[in-house]
Amino acid sequence: MRDAYHEELDALGLQLIEMTQLVGTAISRASLALLDADLTMAESVIAADDAVDRLRDELDHRAMDLLARQQPVASDLRIIVTTLKMSADLERMGDLARHVARAARRRYPDSAVPPKLRSAIMEMGKVAEQLVTKTGSVLASRSLATALEIEHDDDEMDRLHRALFGQLLDVEAPYSIEVAIDVTLVSRYYERFADHAVAVARRVVYLVTGQHPSELAESV
Repeated sequence: MRDAYHEELDALGLQLIEMTQLVGTAISRASLALLDADLTMAESVIAADDAVDRLRDELDHRAMDLLARQQPVASDLRIIVTTLKMSADLERMGDLARHVARAARRRYPDSAVPPKLRSAIMEMGKVAEQLVTKTGSVLASRSLATALEIEHDDDEMDRLHRALFGQLLDVEAPYSIEVAIDVTLVSRYYERFADHAVAVARRVVYLVTGQHPSELAESV
């Protein structure tokens, strides 16, 4: 019975990893759809978000079932409660990828990103992909070192986010209100995507140590 119980706990972790894979594919394809004004790809990202939502619902149901049947304590309880929170973060990352795809669809057949801003958005997309890939790795390995790295990686996304605002405000290269709104929203989606990756990493630290990252840093 205990072996079956721990297999169920392990299955929760595997489902989280599967969610990161789906979300990683979504943000990659959404970025391509945005930059290439690819309506077909944008629509596929929007439709595929249902799979992320279903996986989260299934994971949450299994976690709640374990809470009800097994009444876990100590580290097992921490695993289940933390898993519920991480699934919410990953589901939100999927939503943000969908928002990027919707921005692409909204401006089709034009691109929502003007040529001079393409490199900035392309870089934000790359950082988002790297973050979600590393998030999956952290969930699989529970490596504290890698989990703590993600928070530092997020600093690059924040830098790109700020730099993009600087470009939008450049009086020598004025952009229309429509373009400014589109690019501001898209940049915000990427920035929030990264924030949720950081949240997952912090929860892994808590899962492994029972301490939040700030507490862990103070104790080192």
